[in-house]
Amino acid sequence: MAWSIADVARMSGVTSRTLRHYDEIGLLPPAWIGSNGHRYYEQAELLRLQQILLMRELDVGLREIRAVLDSQADQVAVLREHHQRLLAERDRLETLARTVGRTIAELEEGKDDNAPVKINRPENLFEGFESSPEIDAEVRERWPRAWEQSRQAVEKMTAEDAEQWQREVTAQMIRMAEFMAAGTPVSDAAVQAEVDAQYQFVCRYWTPSAAAYKGMGRHFVDDPRFRANFDKIADGLADYQREAMVFYADARLS
Repeated sequence: MAWSIADVARMSGVTSRTLRHYDEIGLLPPAWIGSNGHRYYEQAELLRLQQILLMRELDVGLREIRAVLDSQADQVAVLREHHQRLLAERDRLETLARTVGRTIAELEEGKDDNAPVKINRPENLFEGFESSPEIDAEVRERWPRAWEQSRQAVEKMTAEDAEQWQREVTAQMIRMAEFMAAGTPVSDAAVQAEVDAQYQFVCRYWTPSAAAYKGMGRHFVDDPRFRANFDKIADGLADYQREAMVFYADARLS
């Protein structure tokens, strides 16, 4: 049995654009191409895609993924290792869920008392978060120079630097969510000032061109992991952020 690229995109949640990219770099060629030029995938390709997605979830780069899949390694052994890492990630997410639940409880308690909200232990706000920023594996493929610049910057970070990084990113997302909730157009000067602050923050690690900055915004929307992070703040925030970044890139970087 074979499935079209549209079928695979629907089943896996991977966009057709990404599947075509995987084919172009030799990571996931289709089983065959029809006379109409459409790609078709069989069971072997679906299993390979599952392994790709597993390793992507674990932040393995596309080159490294291809090397593992092409090495003829024992698939069961590889999957067993992935399983262990996923269990560790599950434990981290459970901790993160408790962190968010604790914060909700403290915020609601302050609201019920009509008193200023006070977080009893601020350090608890960050329990379960990743301790260091990561650039998505696809960035390594598309903008290798940017990846190298960011990698060097991250390697120089102390634990305190990484914590401060997380705080700044979260604060920026919250401010953008407030603009979105107020119905502020992305072209508004205040929104664009916030985007400029974000761009300058990104420039600490690498300096994206207009096209690269737009690509970053598009990635926030297309990549389920990034979209989920934005949706934790507010539904629709990823789209709003992308639109604001596109406006900024056209106005300031082009």
